Parts: sequence; structure tokens; C-alpha cells
Amino acid sequence: MTTDHPPRDHALPDAEHDDRDLEDHVKSRSTWIRLLYMLVFCALYAVSRLVVFAVVVLQFLWVLFTGAVNAKLTVLGHSLATYTAEIIDFLTFNTDAKPFPFDKDWPVEAVDDDL
Repeated sequence: MTTDHPPRDHALPDAEHDDRDLEDHVKSRSTWIRLLYMLVFCALYAVSRLVVFAVVVLQFLWVLFTGAVNAKLTVLGHSLATYTAEIIDFLTFNTDAKPFPFDKDWPVEAVDDDL
């Protein structure tokens, strides 16, 4: 290894990494506001998991006693799956669009009638 090229796992040289940048990032109002939204969506994610569990149990019982899938529970389950994916995309910084009830509407998509 030569001294001209430091290993890739080392920090950038001081010229490219300024302490003022760090201070600006830490003081960024938008970052702290996003943290608040992230906490809200973490709570909504926890609630959605409980609702998904309830839908799973109800759908199983419905199929057990009627022999057919409940179409309304299927649509709700699909909406919850989409909503949960939107929350995870926001929490992991894959998107800046906030899920329902802020930037987006509740996800409603048609599901196959083959069930």
C-alpha cells in the first residue's frame, strides 16, 4: 500500500470534511422535524402491525367457518401491507413523501377477484 492512496475505510481528508458541515447538519431544523415525523410513523407502524395481526386472525377464522375468503378483509390487508411499505420507505429515507395522514392518501388498490 502506498501513502498516496489511503485505504478506502479511512475518513476523508480534512479539506473534504469540514467541522462546520457537521454543525450545520446537527442544527438543521428539517432533520429534527423529520425525526418527529419518524417517531409518529414508528408509532403508526406498531399500530398497523396489531391491525394486520387482527386481520390475519379474522381472515383465518372466516375461511375456517365459511370456506371462503372475505373480500373486504383481503382489501384491508392489502391496503395495510402497502401502507406499511410506505412507512418503511419513509423511515429508511427511501422517500421524503410522508405516508397517510400527511402527504399521501390511504392506499387503496384493487385486488384480484380470483380469491
